[in-house]
Amino acid sequence: MAPPSPVTHPAVLLRHVVTALAGPFVDLLAAPRGVELPLEAVAIVEPDDTTALRPGTLALVIGVRGRAALRPLLAAGRAGAVAVAVRTDPDAAGTEALRRAAAECGAALLGVREEARWEQVAAVARTLLDVAPPTAEFTEQQAHGDLLSLVQTLATLTGGIISIEDAAGRVLAYSRSDDQVDEVRRMSILGHACPEDYLSFLRDSGVYARLRAGEEVLDVPERADLGARRRTAAGIMAGGRLLGTIWTQEGAVPLAGRTPEVLRGAARLAAVHLIRRPRDPALDTALREEFAAGLLAGRVPAGSLAACLGVSPDGAVTVVGIDLRDGPEQPAGPALAPALRRSRAAEIASVHAAAYRRTAVAAQLDGRLYVLLPEGDHDPRPAADPALLAWTSDLVGTLRTHLAPAAQAAVTARAPRLAEAPKARGTADRMLAVLARSPDRTVASYPDLRASVVLGEVLELLDEHPGIHDPALDVLTAYDRKHGADLAASLLLYLDAFGDVARVAERLHIHPNTLRHRVRRAVELTGIDLDDPEQRLVAMLQLRRTPGGHPA
Repeated sequence: MAPPSPVTHPAVLLRHVVTALAGPFVDLLAAPRGVELPLEAVAIVEPDDTTALRPGTLALVIGVRGRAALRPLLAAGRAGAVAVAVRTDPDAAGTEALRRAAAECGAALLGVREEARWEQVAAVARTLLDVAPPTAEFTEQQAHGDLLSLVQTLATLTGGIISIEDAAGRVLAYSRSDDQVDEVRRMSILGHACPEDYLSFLRDSGVYARLRAGEEVLDVPERADLGARRRTAAGIMAGGRLLGTIWTQEGAVPLAGRTPEVLRGAARLAAVHLIRRPRDPALDTALREEFAAGLLAGRVPAGSLAACLGVSPDGAVTVVGIDLRDGPEQPAGPALAPALRRSRAAEIASVHAAAYRRTAVAAQLDGRLYVLLPEGDHDPRPAADPALLAWTSDLVGTLRTHLAPAAQAAVTARAPRLAEAPKARGTADRMLAVLARSPDRTVASYPDLRASVVLGEVLELLDEHPGIHDPALDVLTAYDRKHGADLAASLLLYLDAFGDVARVAERLHIHPNTLRHRVRRAVELTGIDLDDPEQRLVAMLQLRRTPGGHPA
């Protein structure tokens, strides 16, 4: 008997499940073969029993976490599992060991978050599989038909006039209606998108912000001036992302009493349809952002992001790091929760990035925002491209105006290969730490801060090797602690200023003779020779590592 034919156009791919789960439930920790892989089943696996696994499975390994999951992870991968989900723990080395194991066996690795329950993860994944169409290929026309069927059912159950829009306000499906429709609906259908003035009202009044926050069904009051009757709205969510919205416009009669409950269930069904729509722009963006964050964190190979973006993994990349720290004054309007503010900032950055370069992608990671800008193999632009700096300055200006009044951005040097993006991210973080000392400054390029960044790297190396130090300088730290003195900081400032006593004394608000006395006392205690350039260099490096020794 001939072997079964391979599935050439699977209805469900691993990326569909990753998109649905990423965020509140799991983190994509590794994808050695990418995510365009067919998924055929979900299996809950005990650590000592992987016999139920077959190729094409998502294996949920329960009962162990961290390093203890290494053996079942490898066994599942060797059995042909497409992906393995495990609980991770705070041990970074353990997580790295799991990533290496995933790379070895070829299975994608999903880290299940502490607050997520296994039954939730299994339910979402199985829902995607259970609604798979009988045919191998899930076409756009089939997806559209499913949504049309859903809106007609909704119209019957609610007594309202229904439309489903994607996250950008584009109309995907709408129910049959008569002359009861209002101007907003009429314009949305004719233009295939919600009118901009009504979109602005929804954004400014916080409707979209509330829809993004969860499964709340909102009552949107009538706006006669905008041609809008009363509406009820529900967000279509997956993986903590807003994929679209369902709108129920009130007609000649009030909406049915169960409308909120019906909309909540319909939104969950619509999420499945939208996730499964091939090449859906909103989901492509979500996957790009997930892969970009994974690459920057070192958990996803460069090839996965390169495939999503349509670029060469051997091409260069520039990373822009953005710190959204709060300032003394907040923007006007209601305060946003930090997570929502970062999400809004990422949306703004994504729009700016797409306008600047087609392959640019924004990602959130560890409380900061990053924009990756892949380039060609032989990009002729200078490392400190004026156009890129101007674009970054414009983006930071927008963020400062609307979300984070103290936002700052760092533009790294061009990394020669996409795989070096994590290293570039580290450089961006060091640059942002330097920028934080100058809060009025908005943007800096790597050449602007090169010396400070290199110095920071040198100090990090010294911190990793505490045995490399001059014990004579330890005396200063002990003396300052015992006597409440300030010899270490005073000596460092004196060395930094090339011995300009007047300037340092003015900065410290002390008499020049007081500074001279401190320097003499430091020399007496340590025995260093300030005329020796090597001793001065060692003192300047070590004093920067000393608590309280940094220049004020």
